[in-house]
Amino acid sequence: MKILITGGAGFIGSHSAKRFGEMGHEIVVLDDFNDYYDPEIKRQNIAERVPAGSVVIEGDIRNKDDVRRAFDEGIDAVIHLAARAGVRPSLEDPELYLSTNINGTFNVMDEARQRGVKKVLFASSSSVYGLNDKVPFAEDDLLQKTISPYAMTKLAGEHICSNFSHLHGMQIVCLRFFTVYGPGQRPDLAIHKFSQKIWDGKPIDQYGDGSTERDYTYVDDIVDGIVASFNYDKKQFDIFNLGESQTTKLHELISGIEDAIGKKAIINLMPEQPGDVPRTFADISKSKELLGYNPQTKIREGLPKFAEWFIARQK
Repeated sequence: MKILITGGAGFIGSHSAKRFGEMGHEIVVLDDFNDYYDPEIKRQNIAERVPAGSVVIEGDIRNKDDVRRAFDEGIDAVIHLAARAGVRPSLEDPELYLSTNINGTFNVMDEARQRGVKKVLFASSSSVYGLNDKVPFAEDDLLQKTISPYAMTKLAGEHICSNFSHLHGMQIVCLRFFTVYGPGQRPDLAIHKFSQKIWDGKPIDQYGDGSTERDYTYVDDIVDGIVASFNYDKKQFDIFNLGESQTTKLHELISGIEDAIGKKAIINLMPEQPGDVPRTFADISKSKELLGYNPQTKIREGLPKFAEWFIARQK
């Protein structure tokens, strides 16, 4: 099967390309290599993880012609990961997030419809739960309190997917990722960013008192969930949480990173950041039952694995 992975040069995308390539699928990557972080990192991802012989198209999902070029390769299924990521940057430039994550997602879905592609996976986010009063977060929770433009665009993306599935008979699965980390993690994400600051002897900004909690999920577990979702056919449209179902407080995370890389952090205390949710916590009972999803790597095991990759890069 020939699979289009939008955002395939990114962190989760390149890991997914590697796994699906190992399974015997042909891979087509569509990525715009934008400057949200150093584009050279994405080119390294392509070289290290995307299977040799894959088609890599440099293009923007906001551009319909670029999307058409990707589908011209004869696509059988889509894993749609391309998006503008990050809660805090979305506060500064919400229009960019709307144009990419909403209009861009529409372009991908509409081209899939026109080409008769029926199987699509969409990368959503735990951010859609916002200030959800109930924990852990379950897929059938009523979502009324998103608190960032990023979260809003991801929830809108889910609605686009639901609409296309209902109107055009497409089998679409939306995956709500919970804070993914591991080798190759984006440099702007907390674990990588904190590790770099600690390694360089620079202070790290800790927003709030360190009590905020996140459900950190190792990238191999996420890819296992993506593969299981790809094979899921029980419903035409469905939504699944992919998380570890275990929370870690911010101060615990910093301590774990210190232990993993062997250096102490310099903490710069900052006020709480608008748009940040106090807690993410995945209820994965549905994913376990219907996908056979069973995350294997706890944070105490995943941080040393990340640190091994990170330290090797510093040397």
